[in-house]
Amino acid sequence: MGPSPAPLLPIRFAHRGARAHAPENTLEAFVLACRMGAGGLESDVWLTADGVAVLDHDGVVGRGRRATPIRRVARDQLPPHIPTLDDLYRACGTGLELSLDVKDPEAVHEVVRVAGTFGEEALHRLWLCDTDPVRLATWRRLDARVRLVGSIRRRRVLTDPRCDPSRLAADGIDVLNLRGDTWTPRLVTATRDAGLLAFAWRVQTGVQARLLLRWGVDGLYSDHVDRLRSWPAS
Repeated sequence: MGPSPAPLLPIRFAHRGARAHAPENTLEAFVLACRMGAGGLESDVWLTADGVAVLDHDGVVGRGRRATPIRRVARDQLPPHIPTLDDLYRACGTGLELSLDVKDPEAVHEVVRVAGTFGEEALHRLWLCDTDPVRLATWRRLDARVRLVGSIRRRRVLTDPRCDPSRLAADGIDVLNLRGDTWTPRLVTATRDAGLLAFAWRVQTGVQARLLLRWGVDGLYSDHVDRLRSWPAS
């Protein structure tokens, strides 16, 4: 097991693929994001009834009273627009960072297994996100090459000792990920001083992006891949 290569910072993640330009969480959106120059891809991952890791935001198929959780549906019964994690790697390769919000914790073992079938680079470029820092910390033993992202509300970071940046770092977590408009320069500094990277999600405008980058944020999630490319690093 070789050392983890340092990612090229700041990472510009295409949220749910090129969501502003194609149907979200589809292979079309992910492939387009790659072609448009995104530095990373982002999606949500769930486990089907037959144990397949698939990419979708809501985790249900159908609407209203007919809505059924993906975990109760076999892969071959899902709508064709919902890709598997394997589909994503086959379509886009392993050259980009991949941030996955593990909406179904039961999916995490399968996610790491699938990434491992695509080799060292896939594991080194895999970022697993969760809102529960205690559960997230238990994933460290799955594979040392995978990076762990605490997607935590700012209020919890400030009030819950388990979410303090120093505690997160001690528990093996690599990143604190907050909504873009809740970061402050002081919190970015405290996060970086603790040894964590600072990521910001829901960053949609150049004004906000340039401010966050000037403060030292290491990663941005945006729907607009064309804008992501235009934002300077500082």
